[in-house]
Amino acid sequence: MTCDFLVIGAGIAGLSFAIRAAAHGSVIVLMKGTAYDSNTAWAQGGIASVLPEGLRDEGDSVELHIADTLDAGAGLCNEEVVRTIITEGAATIDDLVGHGVNFDRENGHYQLGKEGGHSKRRILHARDTTGREIAESLVEVARRTPNLTLLEHHFAIDLITTGKLGMVTEDRVLGAYVLETKTGEVKIFRSDRVMLATGGCGKVYLYTTNPDSSTGDGVAMAWRAGANVANMEFIQFHPTCFYNPAAVGAEARSFLVSEAVRGEGAILINSRGEDFTKKADPRGSLAPRDIVARAIDREIKRTGAPCVYLDVTHKPPGFMRERFPFIHEKLLAFGLDCEKQPIPVVPAAHYQCGGVVTDVNGKTSIRGLYAVGEVACTGLHGANRLASNSLLEGNVTARRALEDILHHYGVEKNGPEFVDIPGWHHGDVAVPDELVVIYHNWDELRRLMWDYVSIVRTDNRLRRAATRLRNLKKEVREFYWGHRVTADILELRNLVAVASLVVDCAIRRRESRGLHHTLDYPGPDERFLGDTVLRRF
Repeated sequence: MTCDFLVIGAGIAGLSFAIRAAAHGSVIVLMKGTAYDSNTAWAQGGIASVLPEGLRDEGDSVELHIADTLDAGAGLCNEEVVRTIITEGAATIDDLVGHGVNFDRENGHYQLGKEGGHSKRRILHARDTTGREIAESLVEVARRTPNLTLLEHHFAIDLITTGKLGMVTEDRVLGAYVLETKTGEVKIFRSDRVMLATGGCGKVYLYTTNPDSSTGDGVAMAWRAGANVANMEFIQFHPTCFYNPAAVGAEARSFLVSEAVRGEGAILINSRGEDFTKKADPRGSLAPRDIVARAIDREIKRTGAPCVYLDVTHKPPGFMRERFPFIHEKLLAFGLDCEKQPIPVVPAAHYQCGGVVTDVNGKTSIRGLYAVGEVACTGLHGANRLASNSLLEGNVTARRALEDILHHYGVEKNGPEFVDIPGWHHGDVAVPDELVVIYHNWDELRRLMWDYVSIVRTDNRLRRAATRLRNLKKEVREFYWGHRVTADILELRNLVAVASLVVDCAIRRRESRGLHHTLDYPGPDERFLGDTVLRRF
């Protein structure tokens, strides 16, 4: 199958790009699950942007938003990238509204929320299901856009490049091998312009706020294709994931209590009702996420308690039901009335700040290959992402990526048309009958990452993780080449690859900075004031 633009992933980044690109050529969007299995659809808090004068919070400015982002990023943000993305934020809000996104308003003005690390109210939201509102609006627009095809249940296996085919010419992307999961057929999708918008890798950890689809597929594919990857040691742990050991099902165990709840006055307390976060930072519960997550981790280890609590009981009756109806109803379904009882919470893996190295336009080190959103490392987030900057980045860079592609490639075919792409060869005609081994490896991988490469790390833990990952990688390689590919095998293969990148980056950074905190090097070191870049070739 051939198209002018091949998009892998259907969150805000992928769909924003696809809708715009369809005006210039044929677009195919691949989704390994359904249209709403993206991290975007799960986002609660909102999208950060400084609005034009008269619509923004009093005293807010683009410069303040830039300063907040740089502060959260702990010295590793690319200031030029930060300035570009934040400056262009308001224009992309207009784009989303034009696509039908209904942000909350009051008396004709947007209701703006506040989250950790932000000095002003600048978070646009749709109650506490902002991501779902954005996803539904963009999917609806995409489905009625000419030249745009959405394909669910199509799992990209690997990128096809001239380098992979053994050609001596400049390494460029030619398309992808794709598994149609419902039939088991592997297809070739040919395109000289490929956009990775696959999201992050939260499922590499035992506890995460991410959907099951977050298995690091884009980073793993790009790495195998030879693209540069950077800063994978910076995995953000969201401080407030609902804790309920009796909960059944993945959704119950990964239910996020939005940071916006703290922005509206909720306080983190321990079992004695003490606000312990002020000891870590004068901003307390509204400090940046890396600081709050570590404070919770220390408190849990110090007291031996299984969790801490998010207290919103001091707010007026009905407040949570009105401002955060999704969270309120979900907690009620779990048997907890958050207007009367503090919410038990623990940190959980939430966001991948590193990724495939790109410029501010999403361009990677492979010609024709772009990456946008959480899969990419543009330099916006540095060592720690500022809350609600992720949806902003995905939307802004999607627009810039299309402009860059059109500028450099136009819309005419420009790849080596004579290249004969070989068909896919399965390792075996049968589906593996040892699925229990795959599930065991999946569980072992996520547990070792949680135990050894979590919020607080040591050299010894990282070395142990590296040793076990080498063994897992060998077993997964045997499964991959010896059996017919399935979604389970592909996800495990990608998770092992991404876990290895996280560990390799963490071992190289011999300091504590932002989200990477190691007991062996408890403070920052100016010698490491730079990105951790891994190059395959």
